Amino acid sequence: MFYYVLKYVVLGPVLRLLFRPRIEGLEYIPEDGAAIVAGNHLSFSDHFLMPAIIKRRITFLAKAEYFTGPGIKGRLTAAFFRSAGQIPVDRSGKDAGQAAIREGLGVLSKGELLGIYPEGTRSHDGRLYKGKVGVAVMAITAGVPVIPCAMLGTFEIQPPGQKLPKIKQVAIRFGEPLDFSRYAGMEDQKAAIRAVTDEIMYAILELSGQEYVDEYAAKVKAAEQAAAPARKFPKLRR
Repeated sequence: MFYYVLKYVVLGPVLRLLFRPRIEGLEYIPEDGAAIVAGNHLSFSDHFLMPAIIKRRITFLAKAEYFTGPGIKGRLTAAFFRSAGQIPVDRSGKDAGQAAIREGLGVLSKGELLGIYPEGTRSHDGRLYKGKVGVAVMAITAGVPVIPCAMLGTFEIQPPGQKLPKIKQVAIRFGEPLDFSRYAGMEDQKAAIRAVTDEIMYAILELSGQEYVDEYAAKVKAAEQAAAPARKFPKLRR
């Protein structure tokens, strides 16, 4: 109940008024039945803008940190995500990926929409990064279509680190559903799930027009952060 009140009464109308999202391809979202919506991830605002314009309820796998923050802000954030039906996923440890897949398959088994960001984290520089294969495993195992989605302009209104978004128009594009039934029974084959993931990422790239980086976003971000002190404080020559 809270989800629909939030979407249609409280948050949804405000988001539509402020950001005037330009929507393309909304007809590709099925009216019923299980499906995965896989999109790029540029901003914290993505969590709200996409669900606000999709008629059906969509459940996202949200990072566990959103549910464990300290203080009043942390409790409010956790309450919001729980009330909106989002599922916390612990991204640390070797079993994190399997836990996310189990949760996602649970949503799909109910005939619902599952939202996922294959990059695994927000892009820190606006580029599109290599996708993780969990989305492919879920699509093949559940036998459901994948609808690619591209958020445009959300990085500019609220890049990582910026608390409040700028008021500016954004665009959301959906592409034709991708059918991976030809890979049925191959969810445990590395070559197959990599091929499916790359096809999904290419479809997102076609919609977004971003620069593509064939590396995982978290790895690139960590490398840049590690190199930052060295650039700031160069070693003195003797």
